[in-house]
Amino acid sequence: MQQRILVVDDEAAVRTAVQAYLEREGYAVQTAADGPAALAAARAFRPELVILDIMLPQLDGLAVLRELRRDSEVYVLMLTAKAGEIDKVVGLEMGADDYLTKPFSPRELVSRVKAILRRGRGAPAGDAPLTFGRLRIEPEARRVWKAETEIELTPLEYELLYVLARHAGVVLSRSQLIEQVWGYDYFGDERVIDVHMRRIRRKIEHDADHPALIVTVRGAGYRFDGEAG
Repeated sequence: MQQRILVVDDEAAVRTAVQAYLEREGYAVQTAADGPAALAAARAFRPELVILDIMLPQLDGLAVLRELRRDSEVYVLMLTAKAGEIDKVVGLEMGADDYLTKPFSPRELVSRVKAILRRGRGAPAGDAPLTFGRLRIEPEARRVWKAETEIELTPLEYELLYVLARHAGVVLSRSQLIEQVWGYDYFGDERVIDVHMRRIRRKIEHDADHPALIVTVRGAGYRFDGEAG
């Protein structure tokens, strides 16, 4: 079955070009030109990935992302202007999986799409749950619990947490995390890791400003310090 991608951009030339490149790669593609149309298309088309421009009429991309994240874990790749550093960080903080800066090359776009969609949504049969004190990770169900409360993570946040937890006690660099979660051919900025780590910490740590589970090792990367139960 073809994987479905929704392309949202108010520039017709961008929508047409992106749709052509993605369809050439075998994806099923629909497009939308504004925020309300994007939300309607997402409900009807049920894409695996939304490529979402920030600058949209009627309802901007960040507002669309906020609505999507109310009830959906669909992967979201944000398109931002070259000078939109603030928008990139805000988009990631709100739950976008990655961003791409305009103008971009078709090769880079396709690479990002493949990297996002190749990430599995499940673990191999037999992968045992990981327990670290009050934190429990269930790989087969892709669920995370803190005591009796389920923690809502985006697919990418789950992948990062699971990779760290599987290597508890080992320092993983940003490039190692990117290779394991995005893939070796990822073209993007490694700092995207830092934004996602902040979001994960806010969800699983007792005090996100003084994390005890996901520790930053200055100049090296991140280490999961949970003690397996």
